[in-house]
Order: sequence, then C-alpha cells, then structure tokens
Amino acid sequence: MFFLLSKTLGVILLPANLLIGAAVLGAILLGTRFSGFGRRLLIASIAALAIAGFSPLGNWLIYPLEARFPPWDASRGAPDGIIVLGGAIDPDRSATAGRAVFTQAADRIFAAAALARRYPNARILLSGGNANLLSQDSAKEADYAASVLESLGIARGRLLLEQRSRNTRDNAEFSKAVANPNSGERWLVVTSAYHMPRSIGLFRKEGFAVEPYPVDWRAGGGTNLLTFFPVSLEGLQRTDTAVREWMGLAAYWATGQIDSLLPGPDPKVATAKR
Repeated sequence: MFFLLSKTLGVILLPANLLIGAAVLGAILLGTRFSGFGRRLLIASIAALAIAGFSPLGNWLIYPLEARFPPWDASRGAPDGIIVLGGAIDPDRSATAGRAVFTQAADRIFAAAALARRYPNARILLSGGNANLLSQDSAKEADYAASVLESLGIARGRLLLEQRSRNTRDNAEFSKAVANPNSGERWLVVTSAYHMPRSIGLFRKEGFAVEPYPVDWRAGGGTNLLTFFPVSLEGLQRTDTAVREWMGLAAYWATGQIDSLLPGPDPKVATAKR
C-alpha cells in the first residue's frame, strides 16, 4: 500500500502536476457560475508555476537535504563493502533499448565504479529491482547496473545483486539480507546527496550501520541559492525532486519507519572523528 500511494498520490501532489491540474480546473471554471474563483485559481496557478520554474525555490528546498551529510572521509581506511542504491537506470526503458538507459542520477553508478577501482577488495552490492508502478517483471535495475560496471572493468565476481527492491525501504531491508555484514565491517551507501537522509534513516532502522557516500549534488553546494533558472523545466524538475524527497521523509517518519524527520550524521562517529 505504501508503494502504491507513493506512485499515485505522491505523484499527483508534485508541484508541477498539482499546479497544472489547478490551472486546468481554473480554466474550466471560467465558463461556469464560479468564473470568479476560476480566474483567481488560474492566475494563482500560473504564478506559482512561474515561481517554481524560474526562481531558486527548488535549490532552497533541496539544499538542506544535500547539506545534511558531508562528503565521505577516506582517511578512515578502506571499506569492506559498497552498496549502490537503485535510481540511476530505468529498467523498463533499458529492456526496450537492450542496454542500460540512465536517469539523471547516473552519477551513482560512475561513483561506484571509481570506488570499486580504488578499493579492489571491497564487495559491491547493487540494490535495485523495478521502481516503476507498471513494470516489466523481468527488467531489474541491478542486472543493468552490473553490466555497466563490468563494461567499466569491474570483475563480475565482486558484484552482489539485490533485485527485489522497489523503494528505499526495500533497499535497506533487502541489502542487509544480501550483504549479511559481519560485526565490525564497514559498508558505504552510495546514493544522491538529496536522497541520503532518508536512506541513512532507513538503514539505521534496519540495524545496518552504513557510512554515507553522497553523490549527484543538484544545488551545487549552496552556490546556486540565488540563481534563477533560464529554462522553467529545469526549475520545475528541481522543485519536484525536492518536494518528493521531503514528502518521502515525512511519510516514513509519520509511519515510524525512520526515527527523525531529517536524519543526520551519527553523533558517535562525529565524536570519534574529533
């Protein structure tokens, strides 16, 4: 049910969809006795779309998520394992094309390849089934991710595949089962910086102690907080991405699947570093 709601109600509530729907409703109401309300709704919707599309709103919303975890500190030594969360490859489009088709989060895969080469003894766990609501059962993201890493020179024998997950909660639960980490092992989680708070919160809830390795920054480290978008589509995508993530955090927190609205660095690790 949680997955279904996230793919239906969650999509409807995204700013671009919600505001376009409101604008259409306003236009329809112009021909009725509610024309005054329709006019106000239409004007407000268009104005809100312009703000979401051209203003730095998307960057303001996504920056607190991306700034929550710093870049990974390599000085602590080599990790035992590296978990790469799905989202970098669209499995259904990949099945149609016969090759991996990347999304905007492709940095997850290429960062994982760089880590795999840097730490040749680390195991690589690729976590990703098919997150599409209507999907091809045989199309699994982990399979395509494995093919990409192999093409980049990573030996197939180092790769562990988790092919059942459809959302981040599944990533945490099923990755722990596949990794079966031993006490004292250090595992990294590679995912987009804006997605890291939710991911870490869910892994903690599963009792799987992992270290965040954020990639794929969208707000540019805060340098774009006052920058307007020249193309509205880019701004709307940034706003939608941020709102989707905040909604996911709120939903997981409200249902007790994470312990705080915005999970942050482990205070024990931060104290140990000092």
